[in-house]
Amino acid sequence: MTARHVVFGTGPLGRATAQALIRRGQAVALASRGGSMPEPPDGAQVIAADLNDPSAARGACEGAAAVYLCAQPPYHQWPGLFPALQAAAIEAAASVGARLVVGENLYGYGPVKQVMTEDLSLVPNTRKGRVRADMHRDLMAAHDAGRVAVAVARGSDFFGPWVAGSAVGERAFRAVVQGRPAEVYGDSDAPHSYTFVEDFGTALAILGTDDRGAGQVWHVPNAPAVSTRRFLELAFRLAEQPSRLKRFTRLELGLIGLFVPPVRESIEMLYEFEQPFVVDHSKFIRTFGDISTPLEAALARTIDWTRGHLG
Repeated sequence: MTARHVVFGTGPLGRATAQALIRRGQAVALASRGGSMPEPPDGAQVIAADLNDPSAARGACEGAAAVYLCAQPPYHQWPGLFPALQAAAIEAAASVGARLVVGENLYGYGPVKQVMTEDLSLVPNTRKGRVRADMHRDLMAAHDAGRVAVAVARGSDFFGPWVAGSAVGERAFRAVVQGRPAEVYGDSDAPHSYTFVEDFGTALAILGTDDRGAGQVWHVPNAPAVSTRRFLELAFRLAEQPSRLKRFTRLELGLIGLFVPPVRESIEMLYEFEQPFVVDHSKFIRTFGDISTPLEAALARTIDWTRGHLG
């Protein structure tokens, strides 16, 4: 049955979520402050709605079965802006009786020396990790209080069409298709779970249309973990380019961060790349099935998109 779904955020995750919902026959409105986006998905309505304006946010959500929070402030402004953004999404969804589906990352767990499962405690030791953990507690408090039904999908570092601000985002794939060195840091031979953004969007769409997702955290299914070196070697091979890596040390990143705020903010998260960083997604698969795209297919899709847009 067709229902109205409102996605806040027109970045790569919001776009992927809208596309997944449209494939499921749902009516989708993509909401952003400016009300526009490049190459909007076929079948999606793009509307202007500022989450920081309660009246506009509530109006955008009228008649929605589910609301999706895929928006985030600039990386270096998380502590000051992100909690209020989520609080506005909670209020907007609650005001119209819609389910709230939220895309999170794995920062809240902090450094762990085991495969990550959804029942791990949130014990972050970084500023952005604490922001994410506190925001998650606020989400579940709203759910437990009966204000709004919440479902959460957590993805790892993601890649794919339109992805820019990621360790394997635009910079990495532009380097791959142009045959230039791709930047790496930490231990590039440690296993790492990477999330294909289109799988992340599919997971959110499922949680917004299946009642079994409510009140729980779900890890997005990923292709089996590989080292960052292997990930990039496969990408170079598929792009028919020689594999070339350039490693940056913490010191070098620190120097770059003096002039580039997002790089400065990323340094506290380097632990993710200095040890194994592997996600268990068996809970999602047992309940909803395996939606992960094989790694080579996801890389090929990303390379094709990069050649058409950035190469």
